[in-house]
Amino acid sequence: MLDLVEISPKAVPPVCKIMDFGKFQYQKSKEERQNKSKQKKFETKGIRLSVRTDEHDLNFKKDQTEKFLTKGNKVKIEIILKGREKAHGDLARQNLIEFVKSISVPNKIEQEIKRFPGGFNIIITSQ
Repeated sequence: MLDLVEISPKAVPPVCKIMDFGKFQYQKSKEERQNKSKQKKFETKGIRLSVRTDEHDLNFKKDQTEKFLTKGNKVKIEIILKGREKAHGDLARQNLIEFVKSISVPNKIEQEIKRFPGGFNIIITSQ
């Protein structure tokens, strides 16, 4: 069964076409699904640090961060402050900056250091 479908209503005179409308809708949705699957999806991975995190653990977390960045993921690095540590936000911010500088994979800061109730976070991506 064929239908009369208005293709371009704003044209003068309006453009109409005789076609199978159900088939037209199916083809259009199929195109949209293909385009959606071709889009690159970014996954945000998380790394949590503390002011008291030891050197070995920092190295391990740095390696994890580099692995995430080479795979093309965004990385959200959080530094968590507990109790009296919240009074020393400057130390936490400095630790976060040093951690980001220690990462050997080329990266760029997508979101600057932000304060949240539990500490600080930053989001970086690979270049």
